[in-house]
Amino acid sequence: MSLDKGTKEEITKKYQLHEKDTGSADVQIAILTERIAELTDHLKRTPKDHNSRLSLLKLVGQRRRLLDYLNSTDTKRYQTLINKLKLRR
Repeated sequence: MSLDKGTKEEITKKYQLHEKDTGSADVQIAILTERIAELTDHLKRTPKDHNSRLSLLKLVGQRRRLLDYLNSTDTKRYQTLINKLKLRR
């Protein structure tokens, strides 16, 4: 259930802060959001897959912690990121 290399590179290029940025909170949140969307679609097709459901909950928690960190350090970047990703908050 992980993303392929091409998708990760596209997301990284779209949300990176500078040319060599691959691990900033923005990039990590965008990658987690894509993985959450894929897992959500998978769980709609296979509702009895409890291991994937647990993985989804872990990913959502990890994204929440990163969003909280970003909000506490740079609120303007946080606001622009949730608008770009169309996240509710």
